[in-house]
Amino acid sequence: MLRVSYLLAFKNKNVWTIGPEEPVLEAIQLMADKHIGALPVLRDEELVGIVSERDYARKVILMGRSSSDTPVWQIMSSPVKTVTPDEGVHRCMELMTELRIRHLPVVEKSRMVGIISIGDLVKAVIEEQQQTITHLERYIAG
Repeated sequence: MLRVSYLLAFKNKNVWTIGPEEPVLEAIQLMADKHIGALPVLRDEELVGIVSERDYARKVILMGRSSSDTPVWQIMSSPVKTVTPDEGVHRCMELMTELRIRHLPVVEKSRMVGIISIGDLVKAVIEEQQQTITHLERYIAG
């Protein structure tokens, strides 16, 4: 069974984050620039929340707030569900489905070491299934 540590080994090591006092506009600009859908929110090095494009749409746009005047902490999701590098990929998919989220920060010894997305998980499961098919085809072929 694939583990989160396997996914992290093949991902870009950069994890973009934002502070809770930063304006939402800065978070949205960073997400757009980096082509990502969510940012972990860190106070010093402590994970205090996560802000996503969905948070922005629901808590800023639909409520008529100003992106430049609203701090991230007012719209971030908190507390944050996290996983460890030892967590199984299938369990992460279950968590994301149950919680209706698309991103999971990865924490080890109270320190964030990465973040995985639903896309990372789908890619890993497809890869795992392709390997199984290849093994079965070789077995059948003899």
